[in-house]
Amino acid sequence: MDFIGAYAPDHLRFLLQGFGITLEVAFYAIVFSFIVGVVLGVLRFAKIPVVSWLVVLVVETVRNLPLLLIIFFTYFALPEIGFKLEKMFAAILALVIFESAMISEIVRSGLKSVDKGQVEAARSSGLTYMQTLWHIILPQALRRMVPPLVSQFISLLKDTSLAVVIALPELMNHAQIINGRNVNYVIPIFVAVALMYFAVNYALSVLSRRLEKRTS
Repeated sequence: MDFIGAYAPDHLRFLLQGFGITLEVAFYAIVFSFIVGVVLGVLRFAKIPVVSWLVVLVVETVRNLPLLLIIFFTYFALPEIGFKLEKMFAAILALVIFESAMISEIVRSGLKSVDKGQVEAARSSGLTYMQTLWHIILPQALRRMVPPLVSQFISLLKDTSLAVVIALPELMNHAQIINGRNVNYVIPIFVAVALMYFAVNYALSVLSRRLEKRTS
């Protein structure tokens, strides 16, 4: 093991550049998957004829597919039908597709956890179903969703490492490049990579606990 050589300034800069790509991909995937996941979760909860059934079909299909397959599909299969995406966009799209299905289940469970008595009281006071959903159910449900949502976002951040299979220049890709220069760098570089992932994920966990206390 060569910690001194592995942690040379140019190597650390190279790792941080890759980590920047990782965080950028994770950020956009979190934002868009949350939006799509909330929409899908609400549609499934609302039990709209045909629409809800289609949402169930899509969500259950995606949830039972490996993320790696979806990444391969967005990067290698979509160009065959005329949609060629750059590596970053392909990775983000794959993560959004996969994580949206997971988040939709969190949203649906959160909506179902709200006491039915509150819904009935809101409806009896003259609120429409959509008004009840927007003003009564969703605000309470979102507070209860914070811990599982943050856990899902942590998983999403870790899942970005799978984009190494399409040579996206993210953290794991840059780690492999450095490791290829000297076999003695492998353990030190993977330790550094682990610490980077841990720092961000631990910060998210702490934020989740604080939000949970604040909303309880």
